[in-house]
Amino acid sequence: MFSEFKTFIAKGNVLDLAVAVIIGAAFATIVASLTDDIIMPVVGSIFGGLDFANYFTVLGPIPDGFKGNPSSYTDLKAAGIAVLGWGQFVTVLINFLILAFIIFMLVRSANKVMRRADEVTGPTEVELLAEIRDELRRRP
Repeated sequence: MFSEFKTFIAKGNVLDLAVAVIIGAAFATIVASLTDDIIMPVVGSIFGGLDFANYFTVLGPIPDGFKGNPSSYTDLKAAGIAVLGWGQFVTVLINFLILAFIIFMLVRSANKVMRRADEVTGPTEVELLAEIRDELRRRP
């Protein structure tokens, strides 16, 4: 079983996938920063606030013993109060759309490069060997 696992891990596809996951995680961090630190403050200022992720709707009553800030999404959620965090959802949704668009552009670019590579390539090895064979047959 161990040798089977070792063979599985040694395959190029598994290693490529591992590298892709690591790079994808790092890339997701960059996109999250782009969304949280650059895009969402602009979107939030358009809608009248600085932190769009703090837009929420309280669904239940706030208990009398609540010691946090009643206008803080984080404090309300930490206290276990039912809160609909629609601003956070919109932030995550925009984050996803940015990431999906960037991946789309990368795949689109890679497909163009691959198409160009297919067009530029010359005859295959079999075609070259057939040409050589035909040429040798023509010679006396």
